Amino acid sequence: MSGRRNGRPTLEEVAALAGVGRGTVSRVINGSPRVSEQAREAVVRAVAELGYVPNQAARALAGNRTDAVALVIPETEARLFAEPYFLDLIRGVSAELADADKQLLLTLVRTGSERERLEQYLAAQRVDGVLLASVHGDDPLPDRITRLGLPVVMNGRRSEAERVAYVDSDNIGAGRAAVAHLVGRGRCRIATISGPLDMYVARARLGGYRAGLAEAGIPPDESLVATADFTEEGGRLAMRELLERDPGLDAVFAASDVMAAGARGVLRETGRRVPEDVALVGVDDSAVARLMDPPLTSVRQPIEEMGRTMTRLLLQKIAEASGAGAAATASAEATRGAAMGATAGAAEEATAGAAARPEEPRRVLPTELIVRDSS
Repeated sequence: MSGRRNGRPTLEEVAALAGVGRGTVSRVINGSPRVSEQAREAVVRAVAELGYVPNQAARALAGNRTDAVALVIPETEARLFAEPYFLDLIRGVSAELADADKQLLLTLVRTGSERERLEQYLAAQRVDGVLLASVHGDDPLPDRITRLGLPVVMNGRRSEAERVAYVDSDNIGAGRAAVAHLVGRGRCRIATISGPLDMYVARARLGGYRAGLAEAGIPPDESLVATADFTEEGGRLAMRELLERDPGLDAVFAASDVMAAGARGVLRETGRRVPEDVALVGVDDSAVARLMDPPLTSVRQPIEEMGRTMTRLLLQKIAEASGAGAAATASAEATRGAAMGATAGAAEEATAGAAARPEEPRRVLPTELIVRDSS
């Protein structure tokens, strides 16, 4: 028993007791089918007798895995900690990874040089997969990560024709529900504060706002549309702009609770009562909405569940990628054999079949209007 360290039985001890090689023990522990039933039973008995516990780090290394996942958010620390959305998303991701015994690496990307460093880090295969949040329409990072061969899932999407796997909420439905509610409250001069239009989420909520107006028979008025940046200060600036254009507006749909909080401050400063003079609706149903005065009507999106869902999808993609490695080797061997005894065209067809990739998974979760005193 000279190979024992710190009182823990080793793989070599299990192999010696079972009367098999070290590689056989490793294959049994990792669930390989390439082991005889007799050898498998001997290894299982030896593991039980010695109380052997596999070293997770060594198993990950042997399987070319890190058991770590990166969550990449291209925002500043100030935005990350001021925005309840990100905190709820991280909570969902972290909980799902903990259930899977995986480590979470949180990374903020704020500049081009930081993006380059991240790509170098990912190219070194130091994580098994990547989760991306708050991605803008022109961001090349999702495609670059895909080209590195790493599984990736996004929170949201860059466009209607997104190619990368994503989990999103029904942002168009959020805008429509908000406008329908305000119309039902008798409002007719309904303004909106949009997020940055290089983000699909902002365009979708603005599209939902416009669809809601059309369904209510209210002509669109672009003077009632102001663009901000999902921050409280952005909401304040947009609200001032809207009041300058149309002092008689009677409702505002803000594309986030945080922007609604900024708008609420300006309405109070200018003597407008909420909801008597101006009704106000946000999106997210965050702590900001519940703590506002008056409490904010908001379209709830299941943020924590989005974090969990995107993590589950990524773990599934990681597992499939691990299996695909072995399958690709077997497929390549089969293709070479076919090429030796078949035509070149048949070999090319076999290779093309092996290279075919399934469609990327996509999930869109429902939203729900939560009515409070602001409307």
